[in-house]
Amino acid sequence: MTPRPASRILDRLEEAPMKYMLLIYEPENVYEGPEGEKALMDIVALHMKLGEDLRAQNVSYVGAPLQPSTTATTVSTGAGGVQTLHDGPFAETREHLGGYYEVDVPDLDAALYWARRIPVMPGGKVEVRPHADYGG
Repeated sequence: MTPRPASRILDRLEEAPMKYMLLIYEPENVYEGPEGEKALMDIVALHMKLGEDLRAQNVSYVGAPLQPSTTATTVSTGAGGVQTLHDGPFAETREHLGGYYEVDVPDLDAALYWARRIPVMPGGKVEVRPHADYGG
């Protein structure tokens, strides 16, 4: 198969209906200790409510929490395609990718509407990013 010129791929990206990833970043240690456990239970209840609201609006979605970044293994590809494995996330940060939702909505405005409803602890962020459909 002949590769498509980059401009044709970009045109296709603009035309295609997209799913959006809503990536949840929070401070890594926010749920530690007795107060953190209580906060975790409260925020899980809010996520369950968000799931109910998504279903009530017939929004197709998947979502899941992720294990702590200490459980991550990163595959790093260097010059010449040489790959190495590293324990933990690639970047050392105070925040970690704690979970995600993938929503199938008509446009960015709808994705942002749902992203604003995702419960996060103070200092948390939700990154909204469209899927890329390179088509074939």
